Amino acid sequence: MALALGTTAVVLIVLLWELGRPHLLGAFERVRSHRRERRRTVAQMGYDPGRERRAEQRARALLQSCVQAEDWAMYCELGFLRVRGGLGVGERDEEAAYAYLIYPHRPIVAYLPATRELLNEYCVAFPDQSKPYGSSRLPDSDDVLAKWMALTGDERRLIADANMHLPGRQIDPDTVRRDLARLSSWERERAGRQAGSLRAA
Repeated sequence: MALALGTTAVVLIVLLWELGRPHLLGAFERVRSHRRERRRTVAQMGYDPGRERRAEQRARALLQSCVQAEDWAMYCELGFLRVRGGLGVGERDEEAAYAYLIYPHRPIVAYLPATRELLNEYCVAFPDQSKPYGSSRLPDSDDVLAKWMALTGDERRLIADANMHLPGRQIDPDTVRRDLARLSSWERERAGRQAGSLRAA
C-alpha cells in the first residue's frame, strides 16, 4: 500500500513538473531578457557611478561662488547656512529680528537670534529634473544654494509657498539648539582669530 502511494506521488510530481516546466522556463527566460535589456539601457545612457560625487563637487564650487566667504566657511565647518530674515526689518543685517538655518534636504528652520527660540519649519523641495538617470534629489550643496537663493531673492514668496510646521516636526529641536550653540561658538572663535590677525598686522 505504501509503495503504491509513493509511486503515485512520484508519478504525480513528474506529471506536474512536465506540465509546469514550459511556464517556469518561459518566466525564467523573461527575467533574463529583462535584465539584459536593463543592462543594455544603462550602458546606452552612459551611467557613471561617480556622477553624483562629481555633481556634488560642482554644486559646492557653485555655492562657494555665490555666497560670502564667511557663509562658505560656515557651511564647510558646520554643515548649514544661516540667513537673516528680511521681512519688515531695517537696512542692516544685524537688525534682523529673526533668522533661518538652511540644511541640505531638510526643512528651513526659523528662529530668534536673540533668544534662540525656534519659530517654524518650512518644508520646500527642489527636485533634480535631469532625467533619464540620476537621483530625484539635487546634490546637497545645490539644495542649500536653491534655498539660499529663494530666501535672499524672494523671502516672502518662499515662506508663502512652503509647508509650514511647528518646530520638531522633521528636525529634532535639540539638534537645532545644539547647532545654534555651535554657530555662536564658531562666530566667537572666528571674530577672535580676525581680531588677532588685525593686531598682528
